Amino acid sequence: MTQSVNSLHRIWADGQCAINGWIAAPSAITAQAMAAAEWDSLTVDLQHGTADYHDLLTLLPIIEASGSSPMVRVPWLDEAIIMRVLDAGAMGVIAPMIETADQAARLVKACRYPPEGGRSFGPVRARLAWPGEYSVASANASVLAFAMIETRAAVEALDEIIAVPGLSGIYIGPSDLALSYGHPARFDPEVEELVELIALIRRKTSEAGIRCGLHCGTSAYAVKAAGWGMDLVTVGSDARFVEAGAVDATKSFRAGLKG
Repeated sequence: MTQSVNSLHRIWADGQCAINGWIAAPSAITAQAMAAAEWDSLTVDLQHGTADYHDLLTLLPIIEASGSSPMVRVPWLDEAIIMRVLDAGAMGVIAPMIETADQAARLVKACRYPPEGGRSFGPVRARLAWPGEYSVASANASVLAFAMIETRAAVEALDEIIAVPGLSGIYIGPSDLALSYGHPARFDPEVEELVELIALIRRKTSEAGIRCGLHCGTSAYAVKAAGWGMDLVTVGSDARFVEAGAVDATKSFRAGLKG
């Protein structure tokens, strides 16, 4: 079997939970600042973030140089953009709003070269990112395909989705999941129904032998999620870290003036 060159596979082989960072703003400086924190992986968000395909050509090399595994959340289940981000060098794809096994199968097919899938061969930058190592076999072994579960319909179809051959894992989007079940959107839901849903998804992915990731808003919640057996936890984004730091600075200054 061809060895994966994706560092996340090595982390999971050691039984560890990986910590993932989120890049919402396409700035080389903020990307380098994020990369300096030594995340296991960094995901560029093309769905709700402000980056586009051109930005990936700047951001992905920065992520690679840090030793983090570069991933991309694509805007939607679109084979064309999935194949393009992989050709640019992404080693994992997170596809939003997957609700059926057919959609999950389309995701997998777009992430794998034949005979395992239907990805077209043209790794224009990926082959440069993996010098001397890039091949159809290494790409198929290394690239991660994560289906986002974030609606009631997706939960109801979970058994069929996780049974799709070649699917690497499920990535839980708690905010949209909360909205779908009639609760306020938030990154770290404490509502019993949502906590139970997250536990159910984690248990079923484990039984299916695939990975499970969760979007978290704080390190404390991510630690809790790791204790539940999550394989990947996302803690915040560059934009939110800047916002939180700026708010803390102004509040601390004004509080200091008041003595």
